[in-house]
Amino acid sequence: MHELSVCLSLLDQVQALSGERGAVRAARIELDVGPLSGIEIDLLESAWPLAAAGTIAADAELVITAMDIVIRCDACGAETAAEANRLVCGRCGDFRTTLVSGGEMILRRIELEMPDDR
Repeated sequence: MHELSVCLSLLDQVQALSGERGAVRAARIELDVGPLSGIEIDLLESAWPLAAAGTIAADAELVITAMDIVIRCDACGAETAAEANRLVCGRCGDFRTTLVSGGEMILRRIELEMPDDR
């Protein structure tokens, strides 16, 4: 389950950003995860409490948004939605496409609690 190592890396980023800003707690963490990222959202959600236990993010709400796959056609230039095993242009049907989104994991937002927020 590599999702635990993904959570630990995410936690490193959260702790670094929290430390830079002098936060006492991470309250909410928002991620965008594409279906081609190799990350199983359910497993990531299951691994998060284990990774975050005893840290500044222990009680943080983890919000994960599943992203769509979007491709750009090299033949006609259209950007269309696609399926994981069928990356063909939705307009002309050509197979020569470039992935625009769907393979990413993006740390979209962190809500931090500052010392004077309490």
